[in-house]
Amino acid sequence: MAPPQTQTLPTAADVELAAQRLAGIALRTPLVNSPVLDAATGGRIFLKAETLQRTGSFKFRGAYNKISSIPASMRAAGVVAYSSGNHAQGVAAAAGLLGMRAAIVMPSDAPKAKRERTAALGAEIVLYDREREDRAGIARRIASERGATLVPPYDDRLVIAGQGTIGREIIEDLEKLKLSPDIAVIGASGGGLAAGISLAVKARAPGVKFYTAEPEGFDDTLRSFKSGRREENAHMSGTICDALMTQIPGELTFEINRRLIGEGVTASDAEVGHAVAFAFHELKLVVEPGGAIGLAALLAGRLDVKGKVVIAVLSGGNVDAELFQRLIA
Repeated sequence: MAPPQTQTLPTAADVELAAQRLAGIALRTPLVNSPVLDAATGGRIFLKAETLQRTGSFKFRGAYNKISSIPASMRAAGVVAYSSGNHAQGVAAAAGLLGMRAAIVMPSDAPKAKRERTAALGAEIVLYDREREDRAGIARRIASERGATLVPPYDDRLVIAGQGTIGREIIEDLEKLKLSPDIAVIGASGGGLAAGISLAVKARAPGVKFYTAEPEGFDDTLRSFKSGRREENAHMSGTICDALMTQIPGELTFEINRRLIGEGVTASDAEVGHAVAFAFHELKLVVEPGGAIGLAALLAGRLDVKGKVVIAVLSGGNVDAELFQRLIA
């Protein structure tokens, strides 16, 4: 569990600053619309393809925004992060671009592709047991011993602001089409993606109705919305959405999401698998299960989107080849 937060909440102004830092570094990913998907849902659906971002997920944005903000005097000690794979790769890539060392605490059951790609980016990998050990505690200890900077996966002002640049791009691209979104469906693990995007979008289109999307059985954000306090997941494994198995929503992220979102939906592993296959066969995109959770909720009819302009994020494409082959077969 993360330590108590002392940071102030990020704002839309922080997203604007993040956009300046990321300009020319992060890729401006496309906003994809498909007649087949529109016909299947009854809405006009726009998917932000962060699968095409550096390292194959949105996580690069927040990681680079955070690491590039570290003072020069502190960079020699490097950075430490904890992640099941996508944040790991984002941190490793960002640190490499800035000439810094990176150590990543990763679960021993993380997908092989994510472990290999993280190592290939030059990061040191420290494995832990997802069910028995505290990844944040391990990372804090390593950071303390080395004098390194901890780069949290979601509960950080600069990380959240970096993810918010996705929402900024979505609104700009829709404005070019003379459209404004009615509904946004954003996958939630620790909540950084949802928090950042809702901050950016609500600043420009305050009427958009947001929903988080989570795997069945790992709906800590949805249950937290209902209870008014942060709820934990009972298990730390048991879904194909490995990127979405955080134990509890972040403190900063939940405060933002509670205020700006407040509602959510879930999708089963079977529905997520169908969404992965749909993205491959119909959109010609490779999407990992966790990255397809919003699309899965839409295809499963969890929301009435008929006649609505809807945005969702395909947040990552780092999927093991064996699993991907089974899902698209």
